[in-house]
Amino acid sequence: MNNSFTNNIVEILPRVEGFAYPNEATVHPLWSVLIVVYPYVTGLVAGAFIMASLVRVFNVRALEPVYRLSLLTSLAFLLCAPMPLLLHLGHPERCFEIMMTPHLSSPMAMFGFVYAWYLLAVLLLELWFDYRADFVEWSQSQTGLRGVIYRAFTLGVHDVSEPVLRLDARMGRIISIVGIPSAFLLHGYVGFIFGSIKANPWWGNVLMPIIFIFSAIVSGMALCVFVYMFLSWARRAPASIDCLDTMGKFLFFALVIDAAIESLDWIHRLYSADESIHILKSLAAGRLFYTLLVGQAFFGTLVPLLLLGAVQLFRTRITVSARHWIYFVGSVLILAGVLSMRWNVVIGGQLFSKSLRGFMDYKLEFAGHEGWLLSVALLGLPFVILGVFIKLFLPATRSHSNEPATPIRPATGASAV
Repeated sequence: MNNSFTNNIVEILPRVEGFAYPNEATVHPLWSVLIVVYPYVTGLVAGAFIMASLVRVFNVRALEPVYRLSLLTSLAFLLCAPMPLLLHLGHPERCFEIMMTPHLSSPMAMFGFVYAWYLLAVLLLELWFDYRADFVEWSQSQTGLRGVIYRAFTLGVHDVSEPVLRLDARMGRIISIVGIPSAFLLHGYVGFIFGSIKANPWWGNVLMPIIFIFSAIVSGMALCVFVYMFLSWARRAPASIDCLDTMGKFLFFALVIDAAIESLDWIHRLYSADESIHILKSLAAGRLFYTLLVGQAFFGTLVPLLLLGAVQLFRTRITVSARHWIYFVGSVLILAGVLSMRWNVVIGGQLFSKSLRGFMDYKLEFAGHEGWLLSVALLGLPFVILGVFIKLFLPATRSHSNEPATPIRPATGASAV
């Protein structure tokens, strides 16, 4: 091999280590950071809905202050869930092919059906039954644009008699029960897509759908804690410590299960020690060291486990103010850790060659439809939509006692569920 040919190869493959095929020089043409954002956002949708279902289905009264907030959070993120896929597609108009020519054997095509079911038949219906009486009341007391919006949302149903309100609560509970497996299906299918790719040893694992489901529950619950505390601080109203303690308890147990399943995944990989284990260990200790071991394992899992576990063990010895900070810091770390997990799965699974003897590199761009600037915008957009929802549907109200204004109104009809 002459020197000129060698130099050309070096120029073509500048970031490749070990043995790799020429078409593996870059990860960019494959799944990019937008596919990292997509499962992350859908996971937040499912986890927030599970938090709301604890009130409707399992009658956890301490979580009533965050019931409606959890539903609105789930809806805000659900509206943005398809955007990373559409932008990654390049031609968003092609998405209509899923509806025009459906292929039931395609997991990607099934997302259209699952998304439509979850949005129209689950989330919007439950919100409508829960808010219907309020829409009637607000449509009569509000004028201008708000009055028009509230009157439109009543859908012409203005009966607020006691039997009808009980029917609303009963229908809301039934939809919540149906919504729990729907939430699992919404995010579990994302893990199914990765787990069904047998050619990739990082993805091809039967535990992948379960890992995605529980990480979604953990991240969605952490998001509800973060949003509830931030909204309480923004409205300068004290957050219910009983509600925070209950959310912290469920978040801790969900995190324990999630950490146990992910640990079982790695223990099984190390014990079976197939031909891909050496490349996976090198990847974890090298290119994914900061995102996997530092970001996901240490700061995203171990530190929140210790913080939340300390509250469960020594709650009476920890002051209310300290518990507030523990819940806030723990929720932020969990959100960052799950985002690191999505990065490690999507990008990390594409960093090694098909021959399992070399590594590629992924260069994250700043601008463009595959850049990190757009990804940050997609992560921030649901919070903007949620802010509009809170302004319209979660007005700060005063309780009947002498307590200060509460930031979140309890779920209508929750006591009748």
